[in-house]
Amino acid sequence: MRARALSLAAKQQVAAMTAAAANPTAHLSKTLLNSGLRGTPQRELVYRVLLQTRDHPTADEVFARVRAKRPTISLATIYNCLDALEAHNLIRAFRFEGRSTRYCSNLEPHAHFRDKATGLTHDITLPPETLDALKKLLPANCAVDDIEITFHGRLASSHE
Repeated sequence: MRARALSLAAKQQVAAMTAAAANPTAHLSKTLLNSGLRGTPQRELVYRVLLQTRDHPTADEVFARVRAKRPTISLATIYNCLDALEAHNLIRAFRFEGRSTRYCSNLEPHAHFRDKATGLTHDITLPPETLDALKKLLPANCAVDDIEITFHGRLASSHE
């Protein structure tokens, strides 16, 4: 998780999601282009799949969702698209304890809660004052680029 008030990529993503209602295909091309990434039908579809849900899918899960819409796409293309989207700061990749990499389209500062009972990952909003308090715990000469916070446990409804 990157600890910035709201990065340029996050601002672009918010603008892109707002524009999505008007013209879903054009806004994705523009968002990719604004990030420095050439828009392709495959990248746009992968990005759209990630923006539509916030369930932190694995590459295999993205592959299954994209393949339902484009049956000829390969898993290698999915990985290439995910790598490109991550390299251009349009998505984030993260791992939990040696498990498959998961992808997150939420670019705003946030933490994750991993439910051990269900395996689901939930976004937890981190207010700016919380991030500031965490940074104050570090030595004065530290420059923080990223903060990754993950809570592990069980939701009350998953173990009752």
